Amino acid sequence: MSTLQTMNNQEAAARDYVQDVFETVVIRNPHEVEFHQAVKEILESLVPVIAKHPKYRQNGILERIVEPERLITFRVPWVDDQGIVQVNRGFRVQYNSAIGPFKGGLRFHPSVNASIIKFLGFEQTFKNSLTGQPIGGGKGGSDFDPKGKSEGELMRFTQSFMTELYKYIGPDTDVPAGDIGVGAREVGYMFGQYKRIRGGYEAGVLTGKGIGYGGSLARTEATGYGAVYFVNEMLEARGIGFEGSTVVVSGSGNVAIYAMQKAAQFGAKVVACSDSNGYIYDKDGIDLDTVRRLKEVERSRISEYVKEHPNAVYVEGCRNIWSIPCDIALPCATQNEIDETSAKLLVSNGVQAVGEGANMPSTLEAIDVFLQAGVLFGPAKAANAGGVAVSALEMSQNSMRYSWRFHEVDDKLHEIMKNIYRQSVNAAEEYGHPGNSSSAPTSPASSASPMR
Repeated sequence: MSTLQTMNNQEAAARDYVQDVFETVVIRNPHEVEFHQAVKEILESLVPVIAKHPKYRQNGILERIVEPERLITFRVPWVDDQGIVQVNRGFRVQYNSAIGPFKGGLRFHPSVNASIIKFLGFEQTFKNSLTGQPIGGGKGGSDFDPKGKSEGELMRFTQSFMTELYKYIGPDTDVPAGDIGVGAREVGYMFGQYKRIRGGYEAGVLTGKGIGYGGSLARTEATGYGAVYFVNEMLEARGIGFEGSTVVVSGSGNVAIYAMQKAAQFGAKVVACSDSNGYIYDKDGIDLDTVRRLKEVERSRISEYVKEHPNAVYVEGCRNIWSIPCDIALPCATQNEIDETSAKLLVSNGVQAVGEGANMPSTLEAIDVFLQAGVLFGPAKAANAGGVAVSALEMSQNSMRYSWRFHEVDDKLHEIMKNIYRQSVNAAEEYGHPGNSSSAPTSPASSASPMR
């Protein structure tokens, strides 16, 4: 049997194995479409690895990877300002602790369900391992909607949430952080409740805390900065950069704001950003100070921007933001915000690079469009790892009872993102693209990550 025939047989066997595992996941987890999508993306990307190392088919490694260690669900009763008891559902998936305590954020959003929490925890496992830090994968949250809630309602809900969650977390067991709908304020309420219940100060149980009680400098900026650092590595490998480029960023939350800030520092002009209601386009470049005030201080809608900047345009509905021509697209809002149609529009308008600041913001079909067009693509598992990387650094500082200065944390973050890029390129060169395991990419920049 020729070497080529042997390789083809191994790849066919690997594909059959991957397909069997995926079909089992679908049967065991019916109707969990987000989880199915995340698993499918990872498994398909691993075909060349399984083909090159047949032993992985024999030891059931994929069967163990796709199954979380445990999924915890619980009720969260709380009292609103009218004195009426409300009940939400809480979740925590402790996905994989092979290399360290479970680590991952908490999301408060009406869309939260078991499927979304499991997809996020699954992705978090790979993202965390890429950072090189000793942290496993986890995720959690609730279907509670923080929009329109008073300070008192937010506090009562988060305290009730922590009253149940505290049983399952700890500095060496599971360390939650923030995510959509959960910022320093909510983390502070939860940390205070945890401390009250436990009767002791365990700074390392939560990350994303306020600076005054164990938080890390540069944690707020980390996810947005990290995404731009990663994209910059991709661009430099192709001999280009952010300088003089036009950038579109979806979202206007924490990740989007600091991605815009760092892109501007690198010489780019950011012309658009969005929230769940719509997007703004400012051909002169987004005034980040206005966006930060509206979203971080006043907690207003992004539409208010045009009242202060008459040359800007506001458009209802956020999906069409990808119709704006740009050199670099940074999706920083939510999952599946770029579908195949949006991806084709970006390509036709000349986009050169896409860096995922959100979790799984591109559909599988959109990713295929980018790769086939030769667009530089930084998947979330690599590009948005900056937040959890600095969370791990926060855990280290808590353990040492010591705080690093901003530039020290930022320098460490920058180096971590460079290392993630180098690991991604090395893997892409060794295994090539899925479906073509016998050949590596023609250049380091042609495939930013081994994941699809």
